[in-house]
Amino acid sequence: MHRTSTGRYRTVARSVTLFRSFLVEQTDPERFYTDVAEDTIALISRHEDLRGRTVLDVGAGQDQFGRRFVEHGARYLAVDIERGSLNPGPESGAVVAQGERLPFPDGVADVVMSNNVMEHVVDRGALVDEMMRVVRPGGLVFISYTAWFGPWGGHETSPWHLLGGERARARYERKHGRAPKNRFGETMHAVTVAEGLGWARDRLDAELLEAAPRYHPDWADLILRVPGLREVASWNLMLVLRRR
Repeated sequence: MHRTSTGRYRTVARSVTLFRSFLVEQTDPERFYTDVAEDTIALISRHEDLRGRTVLDVGAGQDQFGRRFVEHGARYLAVDIERGSLNPGPESGAVVAQGERLPFPDGVADVVMSNNVMEHVVDRGALVDEMMRVVRPGGLVFISYTAWFGPWGGHETSPWHLLGGERARARYERKHGRAPKNRFGETMHAVTVAEGLGWARDRLDAELLEAAPRYHPDWADLILRVPGLREVASWNLMLVLRRR
């Protein structure tokens, strides 16, 4: 059953709640990841009923996602390149695999999603192609990623990444005596809002249902119309596509 909600969900109150959760990501990860999982479910459910659907989560790692999707009636399968990162929760499945080469047949899933994965992949086009391949015709693809030129584009090296990824990495190493988890040029790469909007709009095998700065209220969608501004103000780009 397809669903397109016309009611408001991306309100100022929602943005404030998510921002407060973000501030306690390190000290209270249960709260943070549960809030993000619930938000992802709400955003997807505006377009697709999750009950009885097979959801493939590319780049998964937190059990809050698996638990919450199962509670909403979905069959949840987590995919990650690192076995130690997979913790999908009870009644969920897990597969160690690379997103650019998913070990699944065509059209196996009803919903394929990735949260904050694109900035960690070199060949993002290959990842998107694979996500489109494994979702069924009429199925949903949900993508959300951190834009490089936004305030958190460098993850733990922010905001110094705005002076250059290598410089921010070196500064972090000097300050903390170790390399950051997200190492520019290795495990983290610069991905722009324009890049995501470009391939999403140009695809012939999918319809772009929604493009938005994910954590902003819906009235802030106008940001995406302004080149330059959208790169620094979007923070996180959300794309929702339906496979033709």
